[in-house]
Amino acid sequence: MGNCIGSSARVEATLSSNTPSASEASRFPSKTSDSSVPSSLSIPSYGRKSSCDSIPTPRSEGEILFSPNVKSFSFNELKNATRNFRPDSLLGEGGFGYVFKGWIDEHNLTAAKPGSGMVIAVKKLKPEGFQGHKEWLTEVNYLGQLRHQNLVKLIGYCIDGDNHLLVYEFMPKGSLENHLFRRGPQPLNWATRIKVAIGAARGLAFLHDAKEQVIYRDFKASNILLDAEFNAKLSDFGLAKAGPTGDRTHVSTQVMGTQGYAAPEYVATGRLTAKSDVYSFGVVLLELLSGRRAVDNTKVGIEQNLVDWAKPYLGDKRRLFRIMDTKLEGQYPQKGAYTAANLAWQCLSNEPKLRPRMSEVLVALEELQSPKGASKLSHIEHRGISSPVAVSPMRHRSPLNMTPSASPLQAYQKSPRGR
Repeated sequence: MGNCIGSSARVEATLSSNTPSASEASRFPSKTSDSSVPSSLSIPSYGRKSSCDSIPTPRSEGEILFSPNVKSFSFNELKNATRNFRPDSLLGEGGFGYVFKGWIDEHNLTAAKPGSGMVIAVKKLKPEGFQGHKEWLTEVNYLGQLRHQNLVKLIGYCIDGDNHLLVYEFMPKGSLENHLFRRGPQPLNWATRIKVAIGAARGLAFLHDAKEQVIYRDFKASNILLDAEFNAKLSDFGLAKAGPTGDRTHVSTQVMGTQGYAAPEYVATGRLTAKSDVYSFGVVLLELLSGRRAVDNTKVGIEQNLVDWAKPYLGDKRRLFRIMDTKLEGQYPQKGAYTAANLAWQCLSNEPKLRPRMSEVLVALEELQSPKGASKLSHIEHRGISSPVAVSPMRHRSPLNMTPSASPLQAYQKSPRGR
């Protein structure tokens, strides 16, 4: 992956509020009992739809935006690459479809023998999933036009009758969700957590500052994939939306995303802005600090919701240690932790206008990574990111439909074969 070599595409897809999203969970049957897994939400919008939402969903390959960076695979090519989609190539299954491990030649992108060439992840849409098709199309069009070192690379796609597939680079370290919340992986140290936060922030900042703004809409730990060096890349663009244009301040759309990560004003009104993504980033930053899930149904009372539980501690240096991940074993700079907590608090403001831009968030995190970054809180404040003041609980709470949250692309992380 290199520097940005493309710009965002204007892609609009009407998303139903009653059908599974591409970001639904993909777990092996033995993994579904984890009650602490965050859930996708799919709620009818309280706002009016924008005119863009009435655009018919393209149904053919001819309506996929052309990209010289993406290959159109034949179905037979992907059958050969995945050994005919054999069960032992299956990496995971979810509401969207299935993910298989495969191999292709690095130069001509033809099928290669297992263990040779380049490892790929092949996502295969379930043919009966109409909603999945719309998100499949959104993803192939966005990732077909976008190129950035902190976005997962889309290698190609296949549309052959009822068969719809996407081909991605394989991310050997799996998802951030796995490393924070699942038993087995070595706990992430402080430096790695900041590195992951910076990479994810760069990805969002790139989307928000593109010539034609893109709102990611489903930023969460399971959608942040990690390469061999723990560089973070955003995946699963099925819910992405083009940002407002002209004198519009927001995009009105059906509310879709994931419980615990979605901004309260978006859940309440259906009005989507880039600041909605900033709120979601604040939730993930809290997860990195605390090692707790955004929503954990194994907890009781206020502790079930990470933001509600953690917010009162974020502006208190003396009590901040109470929310820090015990797996860090105290091995983190106190000033740096407070700076990161202050940044999370700003991202989680109930007032969207008070949240920083992702470009500001990125600068603050990069200062944390520098040798003297932990002592530069005042520099962050000078960029318009002020210190916390009195904290009040989140408002605009809406009931959520509980459905699993991770996407099929991340499913391979649940299996030893995918690591």
